[in-house]
Amino acid sequence: MKQRIITAVIAMALFLPILIYGNLPFLFLIYAMATIGLHELIKMKKLPMMTISTLLAFLMLWVLLIPDEFDSFFTMISYDKMDLLIIGAFLLLIVTVVSKNAFTYDDAAFLVLSVLYIGVSFYYFYHTRAGDAGLATILFVLITIWVTDSGAYFVGRSLGKRKLWPEISPNKTVEGFLGGIALAIIASILFYFFNVLDYNIGKMMIIALLIAVFGQLGDLVQSAYKRHYGVKDAGNILPGHGGILDRFDSLLFVLPILHFFIF
Repeated sequence: MKQRIITAVIAMALFLPILIYGNLPFLFLIYAMATIGLHELIKMKKLPMMTISTLLAFLMLWVLLIPDEFDSFFTMISYDKMDLLIIGAFLLLIVTVVSKNAFTYDDAAFLVLSVLYIGVSFYYFYHTRAGDAGLATILFVLITIWVTDSGAYFVGRSLGKRKLWPEISPNKTVEGFLGGIALAIIASILFYFFNVLDYNIGKMMIIALLIAVFGQLGDLVQSAYKRHYGVKDAGNILPGHGGILDRFDSLLFVLPILHFFIF
């Protein structure tokens, strides 16, 4: 516990000033975290790190993370993001042939999906921060995720009887899942009265509901692939907490969903 607290304090001391400042320092942080996240997934899959296929995956990730204000790059090369990602995917398929199936079709599919999962999520992390009321929005999302996790944990421990998805995460309960949603909605009402965001109370509650539901689903998705690959933590860059994916599992699901439905 002591190690977890120390790591959390140091991480927040480094992360919050960059989040508050935004702009290029935050973009560099996004690139760093996304790159580490993809590295964690590749390591879980036990793919060799320094190969043409993995380098292609990192290049695809970095292209996907390019923010809207740098669209002139795509105009200059006459290709958009989707064009480059499709080219990357087909190049990965070519590697399966060149490697004589040492790098397989399944490996190529894993890398493409991993790039989309990590890239889209961290892209919207930066995109949300760069938007109107971006800092307030990110802080609202992060705090609501924390409230959801805390509510799910304490309600689950005290009232939990029915297992939510024991094959994936044995400790999570239906009561905890619902408790997390309830506390997130209560938190959204408090946010409304403090005028954190310029939304009416109904919209604040809907956003909180989406954060609570999809945040917990993001947590379960990560539990599923960690269980599949037989690892306890995605990484070890944050002592006592695991890896980047362990800390941002909920956020990776929440921000794209909020963009599609709300922002």
